[in-house]
Amino acid sequence: MNTRTLASEVTGPLKGIRILDMTSVVFGAYATQMLGDLGADVIKVEFPGGRRGGGGDIMRWAGHVPEGCPDDLGPIFITINRNKRSVLLDLREEKAAKALRRLIKTSDVFAASVRYEGLKRLGLDYEAVKAIRPDIVYAHGAGYAAAGPYAGEPAYDDLIQSASGMADILPRVDGDPTPRLLPSLIADKVSGHFMAQAILAALFHRQRSGEGQFVEVPMFECITSFNLAEHFYGHVFDPPTGQWAYPRVANPERKPFPTSDGYIGLLPYTDGQWDQFFEVAGWGETFAKDPRFSDYKIRGRHIRELYGLVDQVTRTKTTDEWLAILKPLSIPVVRMNRLDDLMSDPHLQAVELFQRYDHPDVGPYYNLKPPVNYSATPANIRRHPPRMGEHTDEVLAELEAERSAAE
Repeated sequence: MNTRTLASEVTGPLKGIRILDMTSVVFGAYATQMLGDLGADVIKVEFPGGRRGGGGDIMRWAGHVPEGCPDDLGPIFITINRNKRSVLLDLREEKAAKALRRLIKTSDVFAASVRYEGLKRLGLDYEAVKAIRPDIVYAHGAGYAAAGPYAGEPAYDDLIQSASGMADILPRVDGDPTPRLLPSLIADKVSGHFMAQAILAALFHRQRSGEGQFVEVPMFECITSFNLAEHFYGHVFDPPTGQWAYPRVANPERKPFPTSDGYIGLLPYTDGQWDQFFEVAGWGETFAKDPRFSDYKIRGRHIRELYGLVDQVTRTKTTDEWLAILKPLSIPVVRMNRLDDLMSDPHLQAVELFQRYDHPDVGPYYNLKPPVNYSATPANIRRHPPRMGEHTDEVLAELEAERSAAE
């Protein structure tokens, strides 16, 4: 794979927007990277370590870096912190506190994901920030909304999955009553999307009205809403008309189906697609006569048995044979990829999702290009993930120049 060079100019729709980014770990950092990809000038403010050293965003130190390279650019940090500049400020020093106030004054967005009481102690609550920049969009990524009894409590992905019902999904699938977390930082990442969306909406309101605002993005509420989009199911109604959890999804047979040499993702959906699938499988007459599968609603009541039949059928042919048969019929089907297969997937190669760069401090690394395509204002990658405090002098010099120009 060829090594790419960074884009030389901003092309995204947020060109000219400055975000003062006091987020860290995954939730907030993922949100601000998305906005940086869209052209915002994201200035990541980090703080020195205490007596044990380290400091900065804790995710800098997670994972292994190449031998002999600086250890403040861990793999997850690299994945969610491109298109940012890092400024290291020790707010115990008046010079640093003054620089932060100047940053606030020149920023459109103040984004933070630490507990609000901590921000208050630093003099960085909404009212204090608004006093410096009246039209600021202040986005606070919280664990729990301030109006509820959990306000201010610690919140990490594991805790939010546990509290939101997410850890109750797998037990409803396989019958093992042990609650389990999904093996993904899904609460952090989905909340990051909520936060990016909220900031964009608040910027749109400011564009129309000139008014900034405080935006609270609570993980618990975001993930509970996300989880219940389908899993509220029969309990949407009062009294309930059925179970919690969408049966087609909370089904142990819902999985990639085995072929004679691998696995496929397969989902006939309409009546016609199911008829076609069993016809080409040689089970058409049997399927047509089975009252359990006569239409969409009845199939839903017997979805586990139906997927069990599919599991038997798919084993009779190779993956390539199934793809050749089903794709021309427009029956939804795909070759299953393992993680190891993704970088060689022909579609992902064609759209160039994986892009190789050469970082001046850690050498070659891969980044995932912004996945959404804009015809007029494309997102791009302009900056490597920054070393801790890499841009402190640069940003402070800009602030001084901006102050001098304003006088």
